[in-house]
Amino acid sequence: MSAYLFVVPPLTGHINPAVGVAARLAAHGNRVAWACADPALVRRLAGADAEVFACAGPVPGAEGAQRPPELRGAEALKFLWEWYLLPLADAMAPGVRAAVTEFRPDVVIADQQAFAGALVAERLGLPWATSATTSAEFTGAYDGLPKVADWLRLRLAALRARVGAPSGGADPRFSPHLLLVFSTPELIGPLAPLAPHIHYVGPSVAGRPAATGFPWEWLDHGRAKVLVTLGTANTDTGGRFLAACAAALRDRADHVQTVIADPGGALPATAADKDVLILPSVPQLPLLARMDAVVCHAGHNTVCEALWHGVPLVVAPIRDDQPVVAGQVVDSGAGVRVRFGRVTADRLGEAVDAVLHDPAHRSAAARVRTAFRAAGGAPAAAAHLERLAAETR
Repeated sequence: MSAYLFVVPPLTGHINPAVGVAARLAAHGNRVAWACADPALVRRLAGADAEVFACAGPVPGAEGAQRPPELRGAEALKFLWEWYLLPLADAMAPGVRAAVTEFRPDVVIADQQAFAGALVAERLGLPWATSATTSAEFTGAYDGLPKVADWLRLRLAALRARVGAPSGGADPRFSPHLLLVFSTPELIGPLAPLAPHIHYVGPSVAGRPAATGFPWEWLDHGRAKVLVTLGTANTDTGGRFLAACAAALRDRADHVQTVIADPGGALPATAADKDVLILPSVPQLPLLARMDAVVCHAGHNTVCEALWHGVPLVVAPIRDDQPVVAGQVVDSGAGVRVRFGRVTADRLGEAVDAVLHDPAHRSAAARVRTAFRAAGGAPAAAAHLERLAAETR
């Protein structure tokens, strides 16, 4: 039996992939714990009995951790790093050190954006693995932005001096021991790096608590079904886009039925509507098994979970890694890209028609699905972690 500490940011899309891996490790008799700035979020996603060590740090949406919704492009990226990811690492570090002291893990699994996990583990001489819950860092995301790349390197070096081992050399985003990427080269593309310690395990879609309350009887088996979602971190930006989606898909109600996830309440609820169902949250994984297309923000989790089910996508990236992930979807052939800020209902409708009716998109989505399922998912990730623990005892 070994002990594994997952260090995660308080972000649903970064915790969810680790949940299935943690569940698999626990099923093998291992001890598992978490370190996070939002223990309640971890317990909601991983189960009420999850052992969570609280860390300080900004929680998105809370006072002082709100990103201006109008930020896009390089400005949004700089804000993410300077006002969220780097302060999060500084704030989490004492809690991560305390968790390591009390829990005594054999391996630390640090999310790629929870730098404190990597740096504290390195400082204390513990083996650590990277949980790469977005593949954007593996496709030369900063190749055309040399000044941004240099700025990031300087900020990470300063963070290491404060938190990590000053003599250490590993980039906290990329473990030299084990790098688990929750995707595959079939989606990432030809730039996907290869090395003995890099393992493409595909999406982790198992081990999450079951959701209840969705009206499954509402689904009409005679019509194609489309899910519209902008994830959990874009409630302040999505009103116009969701309204355009609703309008476009209502125009196709004779052959399309639509579910819209609207956690921010931007649209009026229509629980009795037989054509468009608007809910604050949906059971995404089981719902995707019944969908024919997905319209989304190109969030890595949503994209990978849709393609795990072979569902083609319409992607409308907003910021952060989303333009890179959207490019992967388009380059793989598994979807169509539209402009989030300017798309009209007519253009959205055309994009949905394309992914529903052009067999090339469904064929490409099926090809990625095959690669994802062959990669092994949560069981493969857990096996790699167990191997690392055995090798470093």
